[in-house]
Amino acid sequence: MEEFANIRWVIFDASEIGTIDFSQVCESDVNSLRKSIDETKTFVKYDTSMPSSVSSLTTKTQEYTHSEILAILATSEWSTPFDPNNPP
Repeated sequence: MEEFANIRWVIFDASEIGTIDFSQVCESDVNSLRKSIDETKTFVKYDTSMPSSVSSLTTKTQEYTHSEILAILATSEWSTPFDPNNPP
């Protein structure tokens, strides 16, 4: 998708949320972060160059593109499989 061409995502341990400067990333505050199913990981997105508060994270992954992060978020670590016999 063209609109996400310059956007990058980084996953990191939720224990480091307090080090994120939300003025440097696309998320507005801690409440806007999505967490993994077990709530041990989260991620932020930003425009092209990695902000200093993200680069200082000790548990960060590599940078991901839009298509890469979508594939990760579709895994069982991030999404509960839909069970038609037990809807959410």
